[in-house]
Amino acid sequence: MTGRVDPFAHHPELRDRIADPETSFFRTLTVEGLLRSNPELGHLRGWVFSDTRREAIRREALRGHSGDLWVFAYGSLMWDPAIRFADVRRAHAPHHERQFILRDTKGARGTQEAPGMMAALDAGGGCDGLAFRISADNVDTETEILFRREMIGPGYHAVFIEADIGAEAICALTFLADHGSPDIHPDISRSDQVRHIATGKGFLGTSRQYLVNVVDHFRHLGIVDRHCADLLVEVDAYIAAHGLRGDLP
Repeated sequence: MTGRVDPFAHHPELRDRIADPETSFFRTLTVEGLLRSNPELGHLRGWVFSDTRREAIRREALRGHSGDLWVFAYGSLMWDPAIRFADVRRAHAPHHERQFILRDTKGARGTQEAPGMMAALDAGGGCDGLAFRISADNVDTETEILFRREMIGPGYHAVFIEADIGAEAICALTFLADHGSPDIHPDISRSDQVRHIATGKGFLGTSRQYLVNVVDHFRHLGIVDRHCADLLVEVDAYIAAHGLRGDLP
């Protein structure tokens, strides 16, 4: 994040809470590198998108776009976007909701034996998050990195949605839940959500820490997301009731 304009000018409180993209694990992430470093994930070869397929998805998503690009973040992109951005702003997506409906059995924050849960964006009554602005001359490079991370395999649709930055309406790229993916479980019970978040972990860490990061990020922005806050309370109650305290991050 170099340049004459401070990308944190509107939110200096986030300066030390968003990972430096230059040192982010996700900036250099590749499927081959991931499988080489984690041979236990070899079973994913039939699931991941090829580079050619992923690039086709990226180009279709960006077809017709020009100029600077806003990206709406609602999960791990908020604290570790891995992209060079010119500005970051608190944003609200009025027609979508953050839902913990992505059941992870692929090894990131859960396994087939102990699934984890991560957030997906779905249709609903509103979602607070962050919007990152990528300068026009960096869009091609940075979205290639973004899609390598978010579209490693099926699970999301890359689309543009309406988002609000204060009184200003913007059109932002984001990643919506793909209901055609077997990893998306819109009808998952609350008890299964809680159990999977309490026990799921993988090479990126625990599902609980993912949820903690969402809640903690919002705390620094003065946002209260009751859904996430209440979910964390229930997860910690489950952990305490089942004697899992030593497994907490």
